[in-house]
Amino acid sequence: MKTANKIWTPNQIESEISKLKSNGQKIVFTNGCFDILHAGHVKYLEEASELGDFLIVALNTDESVQRLDKSPARPLQNEYSRSHVMATLGFVGAVVLFNEDTPKNIIEFITPDILVKGADYQISNIVGADWVIKHGGQVKTIEFLSGYSTTAIEKKIIAANKL
Repeated sequence: MKTANKIWTPNQIESEISKLKSNGQKIVFTNGCFDILHAGHVKYLEEASELGDFLIVALNTDESVQRLDKSPARPLQNEYSRSHVMATLGFVGAVVLFNEDTPKNIIEFITPDILVKGADYQISNIVGADWVIKHGGQVKTIEFLSGYSTTAIEKKIIAANKL
């Protein structure tokens, strides 16, 4: 499938989700900024994809990234770049953008079978967990690959530029 076809517009989401559910596919959902894709992200996303049949990755828009508690320089890559890089991964079924502070609305709209976040979250603190569980789904956490973080990469780049 062409990369661009894996990036769903808001108008596509409902019909695509309907097709997946009518075909009995188990939908896995996760979200994040994924600003600089690194080995830790790839491991996490690959493991998430193995929990079901179709992985949907919701990416924060540039505007929503800027509202998060991150460096003022973030995002380092714009949403167009981040969504296209994410869509190239073979185990990612679709990429959707969300502009809210949390993915609550998109989770409730999609109602995935499995909601996934990193193991730094407690299930009770995962946005949308109560909705997914209430609708018969599961919430899972995945351990991170130690030593990888976009923030650490950003700091390393800044330090190298000061040399």
